Amino acid sequence: MSEQRNGGDDEEEMTLSETTDLVILGGGSGGYACALRAAQLGLTVTMIENDKVGGTCLHKGCIPTKALLHAAEVADSAREGESFGVKTSLEGIDMNGVNSYKDGVVAKLYKGLQGLVKSRKITVVEGTGRFVGGKTVEVDGQRYTASKAVVLATGSYARTLPGLEIGGKVITSDQALTMDYVPGRVVVLGGGVIGVEFASVWRSFGAEVTIVEALPRLAALEDEWSSKQLERAFRKRGIAFKTGVKFASVEQNDSGVKVSLENGDTIDADLLLVAVGRGPRTSDVGYEEAGITMDRGFVITNEQLRTNLDGVYAVGDIVPGLQLAHRGFGQGIFVAEQLAGLDPTPIDETGIPKVTYCNPEIASVGLTEPQAKEKYGEVSTVVYDLAGNGKSQILRTAGGIKLICVGGKDDRGPVVGIHMVGARVGELVGEAQLVYNWEAHADDVAKLIHAHPTQTEAFGEAHLALAGKPLHAHG
Repeated sequence: MSEQRNGGDDEEEMTLSETTDLVILGGGSGGYACALRAAQLGLTVTMIENDKVGGTCLHKGCIPTKALLHAAEVADSAREGESFGVKTSLEGIDMNGVNSYKDGVVAKLYKGLQGLVKSRKITVVEGTGRFVGGKTVEVDGQRYTASKAVVLATGSYARTLPGLEIGGKVITSDQALTMDYVPGRVVVLGGGVIGVEFASVWRSFGAEVTIVEALPRLAALEDEWSSKQLERAFRKRGIAFKTGVKFASVEQNDSGVKVSLENGDTIDADLLLVAVGRGPRTSDVGYEEAGITMDRGFVITNEQLRTNLDGVYAVGDIVPGLQLAHRGFGQGIFVAEQLAGLDPTPIDETGIPKVTYCNPEIASVGLTEPQAKEKYGEVSTVVYDLAGNGKSQILRTAGGIKLICVGGKDDRGPVVGIHMVGARVGELVGEAQLVYNWEAHADDVAKLIHAHPTQTEAFGEAHLALAGKPLHAHG
């Protein structure tokens, strides 16, 4: 059985800790994936977590936000039902009901994860751990030492800007997930994944939303084509945004907040959501004091995810790169397999798929066009408009699929970038990932037969077009 511990001094616990193969500091996506795979491979595991196993993704990130986004989709469907010949109307948003649905999804997944951890006989220590050097982590005065390795997986936190204090009507995604009302007017500071997802939810729930982004475009880590598609869709939805302008200050008052920008503009709203990304949770856990190489709070590793200290690994959001739950999950499995004596292939960061679940969705894998040009020189691109896809017309979604391959018209190489915008395109990213990671050419994918009518047909026809064999869309 899984053992729950709260620290202590007795000899039995000290002996147990000394015989553990693996000590994992953090029970989020990276930590628990590492623990589960290591236990599956026969290693004894002690996992230390100061909150709930599952981490940010399960409790304060991926799962609850996507539940909110699905509720928002239901609200839009109710509002627009008559355009499909279905007589529906949106009477309002019951946030208590929405939160009950969201929390129910989280609770069910959490219960399942607890059962899985217990079944693998993973020892879970409840408490705040601190790495003290060697292969040892201390929790409330009790030390847990690994015979093989320590894995650092302490995750991330919602960042803010210097001098911008969180409190009152200035909130982060942590507080936004527990709100029991829909604000009338919201300013979202940050046009990245978190910002555009919450903007999308609140707009569907009826709020007036303005996004403020210091970079020149929304979703700036995506290909510029994807950003333009999103911005066009947000304008149609009535989501306002100001790009290329920096936040200056905010004043809280009885009616809400007054947000001032560096260009002199001011925006009045009920709330300011600070969505400027997530920072690595690495302070006050002993990393620097133990001599681990750090950079701006991140733990530096090699491609095997080893730190500069012998027997110490790091996974997830504390390692520089994409802060994605599935990245941390994959890294945790990779480290566990190494420690069990297997020879896993290092993770190609560029081959990790990304999905932003706003309306419309953005999905991508591989390189953007500028990145591809920098790496390969000449590249070819094609954009397939979803207007030519039957399923997309049924869904009434605009958008498209952009492909990037190496070489020119007469010498085309593998597809190295796939970028998609539209309703439900996140469901296409699995095939996109296979195309990129298997270094497929457009001709290879063009030979596949995709079911009709599905959006996967659009994926196939985009590759036909890139291969120089464009077809008319199916009716």
